[in-house]
Amino acid sequence: MSTNGRLLNYINGQWMESGAGAFLDVKNPATAQVMAQVPLSPAEEVHLAAEAGVKAFKHWRRVPAVERVQHLYKFKRLLEEHRDELSRLITNECGKTYAESQAEMQRAIENVEVACGIPSLMQGFNNEDIARGIDEHCFRQPLGVVAAITPFNFPGMVPLWFLPYAVATGNCFILKPSEKVPMTMQRIFQLLEQSGFPPGVVQVVNGAKEAVDAILDHPDIRAVSFVGSTPVARYIYERAARAGKRVQAQGGAKNPVVIMPDADMDMTTRIVADSAFGCAGQRCLAASVGITVGEARNIFVEQLADAAASRKVGYGLDEGVEMGPVITAESKARIEKLIALGEQEGAQVLVDGRNKKVKGYEDGNFVFPTILDHVPPKSEIARTEIFGPVFSLMHAETIEEAIALVNDRSYGNMACIFTSSGAAARQFRYEVNTGNVGINVGVAAPMAFFPFSGWRESFFGDLHAQGMHGVEFYTETKVVVERWPKEWSRKF
Repeated sequence: MSTNGRLLNYINGQWMESGAGAFLDVKNPATAQVMAQVPLSPAEEVHLAAEAGVKAFKHWRRVPAVERVQHLYKFKRLLEEHRDELSRLITNECGKTYAESQAEMQRAIENVEVACGIPSLMQGFNNEDIARGIDEHCFRQPLGVVAAITPFNFPGMVPLWFLPYAVATGNCFILKPSEKVPMTMQRIFQLLEQSGFPPGVVQVVNGAKEAVDAILDHPDIRAVSFVGSTPVARYIYERAARAGKRVQAQGGAKNPVVIMPDADMDMTTRIVADSAFGCAGQRCLAASVGITVGEARNIFVEQLADAAASRKVGYGLDEGVEMGPVITAESKARIEKLIALGEQEGAQVLVDGRNKKVKGYEDGNFVFPTILDHVPPKSEIARTEIFGPVFSLMHAETIEEAIALVNDRSYGNMACIFTSSGAAARQFRYEVNTGNVGINVGVAAPMAFFPFSGWRESFFGDLHAQGMHGVEFYTETKVVVERWPKEWSRKF
């Protein structure tokens, strides 16, 4: 996977050294140890991959769907066989706990499994006799060469939101993984290579902005998938759409959870703590704002503070660790600066996770669980995606007031409610302006056969990742209207 510690690109079925003029260190966020160097590949290497994809597509699109998915079946088996190895790799380059990495790989494998059903999922439809003697058919056909630009927080799962559906439907796929966590995909692409995909069908080009812009501008890349922050998602969407491409761009989030007085407080506290502080808060479905309703405030705040203060933080491969570090030293500094901003804006720091060390890992990027109480709803901290283990608390008197607080934000990724009232749950799911809704669930992550349905500034595009949305995104419909008069047949 590397030459002298420098990671390689996988282009046209070959592992290749990049001609990049610059490389970045890939560091273990818990130890600060340099594990590898990733090339910032130039645009020319994206162009090379696109050309290889165009060439491969001419053959790959003609391979029957039942044959295409045989490669995915083998790939799924290899992922299962190497799940422990991949989970350890994710923990070392991303920082999450081993259990969290295991769960991530399970979700990744589930997407491959769903895509194996493509012979049924991409079926078209037809009608006989739309007029006398005339039939009409609708077929789904692949687009050609497609690409994905993926984030650091789920280096194994998010690329597999896209790749299996793209190749199963007959497209050729280029991945630009996050330059912060490129090692997981290097290993997974070795498994893809073993799965027997023809050269040019699956490719990986490492890099940063130059590689991204080359993907967005290349005329032969028909569609782009992205997951990351909202400012970058908007940039991806605008530039790729201007070039005539299909785009699905998942942006940021500020996910609220509403706690009703009739909720099971012990269960709610445990689930919300796992949602807020799991993966060190570095996931787009992390609970980041808690809104208590009425008397719920009296119990929930104290219990959550105890859960946050007692959470074991450390290196994700060590036994008993419940939360790892954030991805970089820069991220740690930014998160701690935002905590200070919240304090300046009037929030009370109920549990403070700043300026703490983990014994044996003093150079790690650790921010401990933090709770800000009485966060002003109109403050900057209430509207900024922190992307760290920081949970903000607000308080309302009625469910209507709580729903108004949920909807008074630009993001729309997820909202959750904890209650024993079916009426309150129905009112909540009906009225909140988010694409993913949880009822007594802290992380409303859709299964692989459902779309990951962000709204508003959490998503730019029409068709989301996963399931039938993925199939529709990577195919275009062709309608055929045909007539075969009998008198024509008699001539031959």
